Amino acid sequence: MAPPKDVVKIAVQMVGAIPQLIELQQSKPLAAVLKDICDAWSLPNAERYALQHADGRQTYITESNRGEIKNGSILWLTTSPDQEAEGLYIGIQSNNLGVKSDSLKRLADLSQDVTFAQEFINRNGLKQIFSIVEEGNDTGEILAHTLKAFMELMEHDFVSWETLSAAFIKKIVSYVNMNVMDASVQQLSLSILENMVPSSRVLFELVRKEVTVDRLLTHLQVTNTQLQLKAMALLIALLLAAADAERRDMMDYLRERNIRQFIHKNIIHSSEPLGDEMAHYLYVLQSISLNLHERRMRTPMDPYSQEQRELLQSLRQTAFESESETPASNFSTERRRSLCAKEFRKLGFVNNSNPAQDLYRAPPGLLALDNMVYFSRHTPNAYSRFVLENSSREDKHECPFARSSIQLTLILCEILHVGEPCSETAQAFYPMFFGQDHFFEELFCICIQLVNKTWKEMRATQEDFDKVLQVVREQITRTLSLKPTSLELFKTRVNVLNYSEILKLRQTERLHQEETLAVPVLELRERLKPELLGLIRQQRLLRLCEGTLFRKISSRRRQDKLWYCRLSPNHKVLHYGDVEEGVHSPPIESLPEKIPVADMKALLVGKECPHTKEKSSGKQNKDVLELAFSIVYDVEEYCLNFVAPTRYEFCLWTDGLNMLLGKEMTSERTQTDLDVLLSMELKLRLLDLENISIPDTPPPVPKPPSNLNFCYDFSHAEQ
Repeated sequence: MAPPKDVVKIAVQMVGAIPQLIELQQSKPLAAVLKDICDAWSLPNAERYALQHADGRQTYITESNRGEIKNGSILWLTTSPDQEAEGLYIGIQSNNLGVKSDSLKRLADLSQDVTFAQEFINRNGLKQIFSIVEEGNDTGEILAHTLKAFMELMEHDFVSWETLSAAFIKKIVSYVNMNVMDASVQQLSLSILENMVPSSRVLFELVRKEVTVDRLLTHLQVTNTQLQLKAMALLIALLLAAADAERRDMMDYLRERNIRQFIHKNIIHSSEPLGDEMAHYLYVLQSISLNLHERRMRTPMDPYSQEQRELLQSLRQTAFESESETPASNFSTERRRSLCAKEFRKLGFVNNSNPAQDLYRAPPGLLALDNMVYFSRHTPNAYSRFVLENSSREDKHECPFARSSIQLTLILCEILHVGEPCSETAQAFYPMFFGQDHFFEELFCICIQLVNKTWKEMRATQEDFDKVLQVVREQITRTLSLKPTSLELFKTRVNVLNYSEILKLRQTERLHQEETLAVPVLELRERLKPELLGLIRQQRLLRLCEGTLFRKISSRRRQDKLWYCRLSPNHKVLHYGDVEEGVHSPPIESLPEKIPVADMKALLVGKECPHTKEKSSGKQNKDVLELAFSIVYDVEEYCLNFVAPTRYEFCLWTDGLNMLLGKEMTSERTQTDLDVLLSMELKLRLLDLENISIPDTPPPVPKPPSNLNFCYDFSHAEQ
């Protein structure tokens, strides 16, 4: 007979005692359960004890979380959190350095538990930690344990960061600014400051004032990758918390200090592999830098602005006035206006009498004008060649420089996501971005010359303008997908990918599509699908068995904490648990938490997930919504929440989990993989039919021949 739903069979252990196997009634008060357990071991004062999970993070059992206890769970009988908190509160004040160090280390471990953290904070324990730091008598290991405990306690959000004393903050800042200091202390100090920065404007200004950008750049130059990572994290936190003007000033200063070249040489191309966290910070730095163009991109031209009119006139003067024998100032006003209009038409402005109208559209707004001026000033020969070459062509075949520049600027803004908020999880950055100052402008200079080259290759007329820019967009995106490491390499590759190459690629894709649309081929596809879907299912389950490293993300900041989840080889249990940085494939035995596949009830994705509902709404969380999924399990319908590191991993995990739930694979990756496998299999099957056209309908069956009379008539033989 099955036990009642509110009864779970568990084991309770205690050091030096024989374990107890008990049936825990969930409706029974926890104090009464503890009393029974203590009585069985003849232990007085049951209120001094508590139950704790033996595996994983060893969380204390409370009335609020006791529902997480499953059949077969192993619990420890241990000192209650209030007794532990009291003992450690006294221990960290000890004059014996050994006792003090051990107490602080134990405190750092236990502070991960919310119940213990609440008890310790209620005893004014944080004040004692503040005094250890402020007095400054301890260094090395004791100080590292103190800061680690402080970080863990603050993680629970019981206390606001704004309550920190000035003396404590000053001490943390001093650890960061010291030339000689224990690396672990500096890492923790940088993490503390990183958490302080987004908490309030006052703390941001304090940290920005006390920890200079130069000091952070010094930390970025060390060989210790963890210290380098924490310094980059604080730098990014400062940039994200800054107002627009402050962020612009900081980025200008970073450019003066050649941070891009340093990152390109010492981080991207270092001997150490680039971690996910650093890749994310480089993506954010790239995004912040590109978003500095947003203000100009969204600002239309003001025809009454003297500065903007002068920039516009400089384009005309650079292209034509050096060619003119007679200065334009010698002509009458009417003649000068007519001459200017003619020259603006040659420059490719649609409204040649009032070229400012072409720049009223925002985006790209004034950013297009900035790019044109940059091109004319930094590559004057290429600029003059572009304009004069097209001036001498027939009217129908000239490539309009200004119109092309405006549209190209818009295309680059869309491809590089200028003006879009930073993603919380993305890691996709362009290595060549960090190898070049004025990246956006230099990329424009390469691409505007590509427009002219492609225009000539296509023998385009004004009616073909949109087609040319569509080809140019394809050339740029295809080349960027190769992740060139420098702009020079980008220039080489994008020029090799000329119009004829684009046509070949398009034709190959079109032929492939046409081949696969023939009726016999479609029938063959349908026959092959079940077998290939079976291969995809097998791959998804193998991937779940290998497991994936997930990050814990809060609404406050990217967390350093990692956890790993993998499926057992027999596909019956999901194993998961916290892991340390640098652990890539932990053995299944080291993952203490388990969810039987039989207990899984449903899979939630996106907005349906409970952890996305908890997070604050906003555009910055869009990427989290796209990567979030949750498993609903057990009778009580608990949830295990995930945020996948990439969209690819999201697709693999949601497909695999849907299969375990007996459902169809629904991700876009399933269709992509199926198309690739079908394409390969069809090519192999149709190899003997190469260059032979496949008819849409089968050939007709011919009529039987007239001499078809060799069939023996048994009826005559019987007579």
